[in-house]
Amino acid sequence: MPQLGGTSLVIVAVIALVAVGALAVAVVLRRQVLAADEGSPRMRDIAAAIQEGASAYLGRQLRTLALFAGIVFLLLFALPGEGGVRIGRSIAFLLGATFSAAIGYLGMWLAVRANLRVAAAADKPAGKEIGAEIAFRTGGVVGMSVVGLGLLGACIVVLVFRVDAPAVLEGFGFGAALLAMFMRVGGGIFTKAADVGADLVGKVEQGIPEDDPRNAATIADNVGDNVGDCAGMAADLFESYAVTLVAALILGKAALGEHGMVFPLIVTAIGALVAVVGVWLTRVRGTESGLRAIYRGFALSALLGAVLAAIAAFLYLPGSFEEMPGTAVLGDVSGDPRLIVAGAVVIGVVLAGVILALTGYYTGTTTRPTKHVAATTRTGAATVVLSGIGVGFESAVYTAGVIAAAICGVFLLASGSIWLSLFLIAVAGCGLLTTVGVIVAMDTFGPVSDNAQGIAEMSGEVSPEGAAILTDLDAVGNTTKAITKGIAIATAVLAATALFGSYADAVSSSLRSLGTGVAATGDALVAAMMSYEIISPITLVGVILGAATVFLFSGLAVDAVTRAAGAIVLEVRRQFRTMPGIMTGEQRPEYGRVVDICTRDSLRELATPGLLAAFAPIAVGFGLGVGPLAGFLAGAIACGVLMAVFLANSGGSWDNAKKIIEDGEHGGKGSPEHAAAVIGDTIGDPFKDTAGPAINPLIKVMNLVAVLVAPAVVAMSAAEGANHVARVGIAVLAALVAGGAVLASRLRATRADRKNNLAAAADAEHADQLV
Repeated sequence: MPQLGGTSLVIVAVIALVAVGALAVAVVLRRQVLAADEGSPRMRDIAAAIQEGASAYLGRQLRTLALFAGIVFLLLFALPGEGGVRIGRSIAFLLGATFSAAIGYLGMWLAVRANLRVAAAADKPAGKEIGAEIAFRTGGVVGMSVVGLGLLGACIVVLVFRVDAPAVLEGFGFGAALLAMFMRVGGGIFTKAADVGADLVGKVEQGIPEDDPRNAATIADNVGDNVGDCAGMAADLFESYAVTLVAALILGKAALGEHGMVFPLIVTAIGALVAVVGVWLTRVRGTESGLRAIYRGFALSALLGAVLAAIAAFLYLPGSFEEMPGTAVLGDVSGDPRLIVAGAVVIGVVLAGVILALTGYYTGTTTRPTKHVAATTRTGAATVVLSGIGVGFESAVYTAGVIAAAICGVFLLASGSIWLSLFLIAVAGCGLLTTVGVIVAMDTFGPVSDNAQGIAEMSGEVSPEGAAILTDLDAVGNTTKAITKGIAIATAVLAATALFGSYADAVSSSLRSLGTGVAATGDALVAAMMSYEIISPITLVGVILGAATVFLFSGLAVDAVTRAAGAIVLEVRRQFRTMPGIMTGEQRPEYGRVVDICTRDSLRELATPGLLAAFAPIAVGFGLGVGPLAGFLAGAIACGVLMAVFLANSGGSWDNAKKIIEDGEHGGKGSPEHAAAVIGDTIGDPFKDTAGPAINPLIKVMNLVAVLVAPAVVAMSAAEGANHVARVGIAVLAALVAGGAVLASRLRATRADRKNNLAAAADAEHADQLV
């Protein structure tokens, strides 16, 4: 393939400048947020405690992950590839990991300052409009940073490595995805352990409000919102952005040559411009719902992105496939590539809108499913749990069906060409991500408004009218968080499907490099290992193992929250029992002890999911072959989308059902119905904020690991003189590492259960001292 032409290099350089401009806009928005009023001294003291806890946790987490990243950096040198590409891939891995960590830290740092300003704005004239604007522009800072850093990183790699950029960008995407998964899991365990513990002891046992300062878990709960939702989700959407770009460039190079490599960058650059418009236009008008204003901003940015991307396709792409170098892999494909590629972008944008509407319907406070869940509180906690599970199952089917329909639409656009279809799926993902700046802003809106309500309640210095405004913003934030999770899941599926094609490209390239092909080995077993036929029993084994890995990963995440939350419950009970002055206001709860427990338990659980995600595909690939590994990825994608949507939407419906009760329906606060709703919400917490979101980076990490190891698997399986003993040895070692990580988690669970049982026994002996 020829080197990139001068025109293409100029376009990429201009796109890099657009990325820098996006970062400049983030700086401007940041200054606007920080210029807002910080409220009373009491509010500032509470916010300072939250800031201290969040910074301490994230700092310790990043120091832990730095060691892990260093080990992976060295291991990447062992993978096949030319010297320059191998070195570049390892450096790009560190760049992607650093950017992902930086985005997460920025999201946390600004959110813990914005929540104070939103709380202070509630009592001002036009408090709702000002508060909503501060919360949304806080997310805008993070969104513009996601766009800017993702685009800048990709452009730098393309300008330095030219046509070898897709291979180098595998490392960039892998670094971003791996760090995002760690931050998602660690932050999710932290926030939900504190949230569950605070709710069960505070609301249910003591009958005090959610953010009552007498509850020792309140500070940890507010810290968790920032390290889990802000830092974790920001890193998650950044890696979605990076991985989708990586897949698009890999497949673009294979399918359309130079044009295929550059056009995805053009689409995402348009997304940067659209994000600026979306953030600036999103304002609450008068008494309208904050959700309506956010929907309007999203719709305008999505429409503008689709129009501009279509114009770019007609300006940049030639009028026929024959005019593009490197399209031999497509075979006999007819049609106008400008229309076809523009159509794929539109499909991606429409998919984002449909997912937004569908998720909003299943989790919103004003729609039938959530109202139904709230109504079931009248018959107890069991029916609340059952109804929420039903909502999750049902919504997963429709969401998966919509994503599948989008993929089918892309396939029809490609006239059945597999390689063109895979490239167009990646382009559709880029189209969906033209709205990523607004999507990140929507997500950050949730934890900022939630924390603002917490600060207001803990300080006791906000009027009832201001408290009502913050409650409304918090309810909007619950819905926007659920919506962005749905869009993130759709992005993950498109990116993973495109990476599936990248994996096939890596396998095909490796086989071609052998010169002889699999058939020349004359080995039926090797041929079966290389086969992609789903009717092959060994490929079906791969599908089953891929789906099982998603279940195991989800179970480990939920179980980790269960253990940590149990420790929080016992600690908060201990403080109420041994410090009676807490309830009268004469003693200050020991907030730091709860923060320390959350930090310790969440960091302790980081290794298991990372090792499982990295080594499971290695074990399957080297042990069973590239065909079963393809089945493994397919099983993980199919199961992952259903599981992630089920967990996110069932949790979202339970959370907002609780909000409906707390707003006065079905008995209101303090009623048996409220207690039942809290039980549902505490079950949904690890569903929607730990296990569910972490599946997104999980399936992309496993896909990227498969892409990276595919050449080595082929070389050790199909080449003449292949070393099957070494291949099986690697598979066994990888299986032992993944299995050992799971076993270590089980042993930690046993020790934690023993410790919690002893603490619970102590509680029982002093039950009469409980307040």
